[in-house]
Amino acid sequence: MGPLAGVRILEIAALGPAPFASMMLADMGAEVLRIDRADRVEGGDPATPPLDFLSRGRRSVGLDLKSPDGVELLLNLVEVADAVIEGFRPGVMERLGAGPEVCLARNPRLIFGRMTGWGQEGPLAQAAGHDINYIALAGALEPIGRLGEKPLPPLNLVGDFGGGGMLLAYGIACALVERARSGKGQVVDAAMVDGAAALMTFLHGAQQSGWWKPERGTNLLDSGAHFYDTYETSDGKYISIGAIESKFYTELIAKLGLAPEDLPDQMDRSHWPKQKERFTELIKTKTREEWCEILEGTDACFAPVLSMTEASDHPHLRKRGTFVEVAGALQPGPAPRFSRTPCRISGPPPHAGQHTDEALADWGIPVDEIARLRGSKVIE
Repeated sequence: MGPLAGVRILEIAALGPAPFASMMLADMGAEVLRIDRADRVEGGDPATPPLDFLSRGRRSVGLDLKSPDGVELLLNLVEVADAVIEGFRPGVMERLGAGPEVCLARNPRLIFGRMTGWGQEGPLAQAAGHDINYIALAGALEPIGRLGEKPLPPLNLVGDFGGGGMLLAYGIACALVERARSGKGQVVDAAMVDGAAALMTFLHGAQQSGWWKPERGTNLLDSGAHFYDTYETSDGKYISIGAIESKFYTELIAKLGLAPEDLPDQMDRSHWPKQKERFTELIKTKTREEWCEILEGTDACFAPVLSMTEASDHPHLRKRGTFVEVAGALQPGPAPRFSRTPCRISGPPPHAGQHTDEALADWGIPVDEIARLRGSKVIE
């Protein structure tokens, strides 16, 4: 199932963006084997999987990478893998004895995916950081927020997931395509600071053209425009409006019961603050559900602002199957979708080390070697 069926990937367990990249590849059909630290194997009932959805769709092996036998076992797995994903600081895998040079010597066709915040080189390469720091340096945090307010962190979606894990998954997929031509593997250096900068590409052009103003919260897409913002309803909930194009704005105005001749030109920025006040007062006269009845499904570019719980129950997302249930846990399903090779989540998140024996056997490790390694505590 899925376009990556038959691809084997080793994931060295890490946090956030690296597991997200592995999840995306597993959702596309790749067989991902997660290598968890042996000292973190605590057992766990397989009938009650953890709710770490980023770890779904793969099996887990508990392995001591600080022991020579553990590293050698990892390198044996590398020999039959298509790709490796690791999310440590630069140099950690090299110090373990399983850096890209060693791994590619064992398997010249290997794609070695590296996920970091700052990248593999540069003055900050060894510094600690998190999503907020990477997007701040990339210029992606400063423009986000309302007029007169400080920058607003957009959860950790821009650095960790959009500019990090998704970029790494994309890079590995690209490298697999190139390998089909050349027969050679390579290293994929995915840095969240680079990915966050890449996500800002169109805004760099907009700023240099003069269309995007430097003051936060005064532009078309940053809550400056009255026709591209969220508004509170009478029941304390919110709706979103994004009627940028004139024909959609005309539809919105009509649905709101306003007379076009009483309004200034849509794109006259000098009138945006006053029009926002007008929209705020008007929209607060009805409940969110009442506005849904008036606006949803029209060309007014409207949607209710739903909670995570509400989103899974919306009729449109139910019809598309955007959310799926796996082992009794509701979660977003695989995306994107394919007409000929449909994707599915192959299983719930594993407990650390849950599949050690069976997975190693499936990857070609002899049964007697598994028993020896278990006896010496190299695997758990």
